[in-house]
Amino acid sequence: MTGGMTLHWSPLSPFVRKVMCVIHERRLAGQVRCVRTKVSRHVPNAALLAINPLMRIPTLELGNGSVLFDSVVICEYLDTLGHGPGLYPQQADRRWQALRWQALGDGLCDTLIVWRHERERPEAQQQQDFLHASALKLSSTLQLLEHEVAQLDTVAYGIGHIAIGCALGYLAVRFADVPWHASHPQLAQWQQRFEARESSRLSAPAHA
Repeated sequence: MTGGMTLHWSPLSPFVRKVMCVIHERRLAGQVRCVRTKVSRHVPNAALLAINPLMRIPTLELGNGSVLFDSVVICEYLDTLGHGPGLYPQQADRRWQALRWQALGDGLCDTLIVWRHERERPEAQQQQDFLHASALKLSSTLQLLEHEVAQLDTVAYGIGHIAIGCALGYLAVRFADVPWHASHPQLAQWQQRFEARESSRLSAPAHA
C-alpha cells in the first residue's frame, strides 16, 4: 500500500461503526482519512458511484488506487495491517464461531435498517406483515444472543463482538421505543461493557 487510506463514512451507519471499531482496535486511525459521504435510496451520489457501483458505505479507498467495499471485506483487510493479536481467530473452530457471530450482528443490522425504512412510511402505507416479521426476527435474535452472550466473554475480543455490539448500538439509537433490556438482562449488561470499551466510545454516534 502506498499513501494513506480514505474511508467513505456516515456517523449513524452500524456498518461504518463496525469498521471504525476495527480501526481503533488495531490503532490505525492515523492511517485513515474519514470523509463524510451521504447516501440515499432515492438520490444517487455520483462521486461514490464512480468508485463503488453499489453506491454504499462503508467504502475504503486504498493508497494504491484500489477500492474495497462492504464492512466484511474492509474489516478483515484492516485487521491485516494492525500489530499484535488480530480480531480474527486463527484456530478453525474459534474462527467459524467469530464469523458466525459477525453474520448474526450484520444480519440484525440489515433487518433493522429495512424495518426502519418501513416504519418511516405513512402508517396507512405500512406493510403490517413485514413489520411483524421484522419484529419476530429481532425477538429471535435477541433471544439467541441472550443464550450465547456468556460465550462471548470466554473468548478473545474480536470481530464477532464488534458486529454484535454495533448492531445493538444501532438498535438503541434507531429503535429506542423497543424495550428489550429487562427481558434480556445478560445481553444488556454485555452491551454496557461493549459501549464502555475505548474503540466503542470513539466510534459512537455522539462522537460523529
